[in-house]
Amino acid sequence: MCCHGRVRLRDLRSALPRPRELPPWQQNGLVALAVFAGGTMLYLTGGHQLLPNGDPFPLWVRFAELGAMCLAAFLRRTVPWGLLAATGIVGVDVALGLSLPIVIAYTDFLYSAMLHGSRWTTRVLVGVTATVTLTVLFVFLAVAGWRAAALGAFSMLSFLLVPVWWGANVRQQSDIAASERANAEQLATIAALDRRAAVAAERARMARDLHDVVAGHLSAIAIQSEAALSMADDPKTAQTVLVAVRENSVRALEEMRAMIGLLRSESAEDEVTAPARLAELARLVESARAAGMTVTVDSTVDEELPTAVDLTAYRIAQESLTNAVKHAPGGRVTVRLRVADSTLTVEIGNELLGAPTQPDSGGHGLLSMRERAHAVGGTLRAGPSGPRWLVHAELPLAGEPS
Repeated sequence: MCCHGRVRLRDLRSALPRPRELPPWQQNGLVALAVFAGGTMLYLTGGHQLLPNGDPFPLWVRFAELGAMCLAAFLRRTVPWGLLAATGIVGVDVALGLSLPIVIAYTDFLYSAMLHGSRWTTRVLVGVTATVTLTVLFVFLAVAGWRAAALGAFSMLSFLLVPVWWGANVRQQSDIAASERANAEQLATIAALDRRAAVAAERARMARDLHDVVAGHLSAIAIQSEAALSMADDPKTAQTVLVAVRENSVRALEEMRAMIGLLRSESAEDEVTAPARLAELARLVESARAAGMTVTVDSTVDEELPTAVDLTAYRIAQESLTNAVKHAPGGRVTVRLRVADSTLTVEIGNELLGAPTQPDSGGHGLLSMRERAHAVGGTLRAGPSGPRWLVHAELPLAGEPS
């Protein structure tokens, strides 16, 4: 029963909105209610008197002042009109004899003016507050002596300087927090745009690679077709040529379908480059060995791979070896290539010579590799695995590009 009671109380607290989450007029209403309740208690108990000669005015006069201050509380965020209305009520209270509820309520108007007012208003308020404080101190010091001056200084510090300083400090902290949030949002936006640009550039590069492959197939088709047309007197040779034309046509259609799936954004300026394939993996290995790495290659791939998968596997191996040379110089690297169940598995592991960190921190290596693997319907994982950093990719040979 007790447990259920605690749960219900916690649920009730979570369901009730916080004062800061309420609309401004409701917050002002809560302040007015608190001022009226506190002032009523002080007036009824006689604790409102600040002057030693007593209060010659009836309570209804004080309650009228309190009611006017509560109504002005709905203008506390309207600067400077709310502050001017409260200052007028304080002036009347000074003429009748200072009362504690009015003075306490006035401190909230000073705080709100510093927090919600314009820059010009806050500067004027600081100047006026300092001038009034110094004037009162000099008057007390000249008329009533240093004891009265010390009491006046304490009163001014409590009811004038503290709310002004507090409001200025809260506003400064709010401005700093808003500036930090804006900077964080800008950095997040820049990072997102940077990632998109990296993905677009990688897709454009992949599309150019596939374009070169398709262009090669179509060129072979054109040449072989022309040869077949010139062999009307040799049907057997012409048939052989036509078989080759068909094979190249099928391959060209497959690569074209892959290129259309990959080309999701406009490519950059065309580059005249030949597409890299796993057949050229030896060049990457020799380059890594020349940089001081010990590279071991374990490959059982002995069949022709789809061009998109072949290009993706090569780029993953290239990026992984580049990261290994950069972040683990002089270490050992193992490259494993396996084909099983219509899936090409690419696994590159290197020694961790220091703390396990992201190998392409500040760059887009992992992002590019994941994008390439995803584009051919595969998956890629990269991270620490025991004493090594391991890149593991599974690329389906018969999968459609995503």
